[in-house]
Amino acid sequence: MVAAGLRFHLLGAQSLWNDEGSSYVQATRSLSDIAIHAARDIHPPGYYWLLSIWRTLTGDSEFALRSLSVFVSVLSVALTFALGKRLYNSAAGLLAAAFVTVNTFSIFYAQEARMYALLTLWGAAAMWAFLLFTQRPTPRRTLALAILNAAGLWTQYAYPFVMLTQGVLFVVWLIGEKTHRRGAEGQGNRGKTYHKGTKGQGYKENTLFFEWKSLIFYIAANVLTIALFAAWLPNALHQITSWPNTGEGAPYEQALSVIAGWLTFGLTYAVGGQTSWIAVAWFVLLFGLLIPRNDRRAGTRWALLVPVVWAVVSVGLFIAMGLFREGNLKLLLPAQIAVALWLARGIWVLATWDVGDARRSAAVRYAPRLAAIAGAFGLLVNMGADLNALYHDADFQRDDYRAIVSAITADATSNSAIVLDAPNQEEVFRYYYSADYPVYTLPPGLGGDDDETRAAVRQIIADYERVFVVFWGEAERDPNRVVETTLDAEAYEAGNTWYGDVRLARYVSPAELTETVEAGARFGDSIVLERYALSATTLAAGDVLQLRLDWHTDEALDTRYKVFVQLLAPDGLLAAQRDSEPGGGLALTTTWPAVDLILDRHALTIPHDLPASPHYSLIVGLYNLDDPQARLSVGDSDYLELAEIEIRADNQSTATQ
Repeated sequence: MVAAGLRFHLLGAQSLWNDEGSSYVQATRSLSDIAIHAARDIHPPGYYWLLSIWRTLTGDSEFALRSLSVFVSVLSVALTFALGKRLYNSAAGLLAAAFVTVNTFSIFYAQEARMYALLTLWGAAAMWAFLLFTQRPTPRRTLALAILNAAGLWTQYAYPFVMLTQGVLFVVWLIGEKTHRRGAEGQGNRGKTYHKGTKGQGYKENTLFFEWKSLIFYIAANVLTIALFAAWLPNALHQITSWPNTGEGAPYEQALSVIAGWLTFGLTYAVGGQTSWIAVAWFVLLFGLLIPRNDRRAGTRWALLVPVVWAVVSVGLFIAMGLFREGNLKLLLPAQIAVALWLARGIWVLATWDVGDARRSAAVRYAPRLAAIAGAFGLLVNMGADLNALYHDADFQRDDYRAIVSAITADATSNSAIVLDAPNQEEVFRYYYSADYPVYTLPPGLGGDDDETRAAVRQIIADYERVFVVFWGEAERDPNRVVETTLDAEAYEAGNTWYGDVRLARYVSPAELTETVEAGARFGDSIVLERYALSATTLAAGDVLQLRLDWHTDEALDTRYKVFVQLLAPDGLLAAQRDSEPGGGLALTTTWPAVDLILDRHALTIPHDLPASPHYSLIVGLYNLDDPQARLSVGDSDYLELAEIEIRADNQSTATQ
């Protein structure tokens, strides 16, 4: 119940982000179309098929689409308890489940309409089936292991981490069984050994036969897994080998530090000072590697090794393959269960540690148990300490396409257009967008033709008064920034707002600048504003004032300055503002050649709720990019007043935009 509550909390509050939009669109297709589109993606179709069925039962809302991940994540918590109970005992299983329950890494992806929570479920379920298989290999258990592993492969291409873990563990188990059984032979069993089944029934069988049977059944399980995945295997191999590896890696020590934090405490571990508790977690994990001297139960070493090998193999492969990027850490979600089991065993070993002589003081005898209780409580408290940050901090909020669409529809005029750069945002954008303004996806096709892209942008500038551009992932599809640089050079940027990792830029097409004024104003020692031009001095709320500034510098500059354009109310308070480096960032002051004229375009949106008055003031100034308080002087002031602006009460103005 706690796991479900933490995962359902605020489930639909956040907007879908790009990848979730892809999941939604996939889920609206037929099962065959899902497969066709998945063949061009880096994810197999299994999750999308399941989401498609789920969607027909629950609906299209953010809550409904994400609830599938919540459901399977809660099942993963239950399987964590089952694994802990089978390996150790009920108390250790409950503690491991508690660690997964409050881990923000697990919760974050349980609240996302993507396949990673399902990947975790298949990993946990397959490890459960694997433990049953190693207890007694039978055809039924072989089939169950094969089916669960195949389900994992159909869900995510990182699932082989789990299968490779099973392979390493199988070798360890087979060697251990061989040693144990042949040791029993040497004690007089004459080639026969006693094997205990799940219900305590014993049976005798030849040791060599048992070894070969186990090996054959395990090979059969893997062959059957591949057979069940064979239809998709060519697509998988092609996508895995051809998909670009984006982002930059990190040194091994940094990668291990981040991975340890995420797997133990969650993705919020660095927010509230949990880094200091990493040392406690390492201490507990160290105890998880120990075998108490009073523990003589069969299978203790095996139970110790299962979570350790699971975590080490997964993390080792992840780093060795050069996959470390923050965006890729979700591939290690199954390993988070392994770390939870490892931590739970460490707490259990500490709690049951034999201090020796029973005649020692009570403080000595009960010290390990008290330390274990304090450690478990401290770990759980610190794991859950940042749940509020997970739900509310901007750092952990998804890209807000819902707010982007709302902002566009609020500011757009009848002659507006929308550009999505890059095009793969269209799926999530249209989940929220229902207006009639045309939407252009640029660059055209797969990108690469800069001339075609530039021509398309120029045509949009010519056809529409206002252009809203949504930038996300443009570095891959538009590496030369043709869309942005063309707009910056040939239109007027009126605003730039970040919504997570997505940026909404507002542009207006050039209007006739009817008011031109010779200024000759000197800013600081070297920069001169020769003249400026305005589109209008009378506007209405919602209009956009266009401004061109003609600068030059007497000498080369080594400081980057930003231009601020402000509209001051009659009482001197700020009514509207725009700050930008010259040329929309294309004409940095450090690149200005001496004497040459620099044309710098700005646009200032008049707020919709601005009171009417004929006495607003338009001012301009420059400040140091690294120190916004350091403004360049203009005579006795630190800004230059350009014009008095009238804001009219109605929608009639000399501005056309």
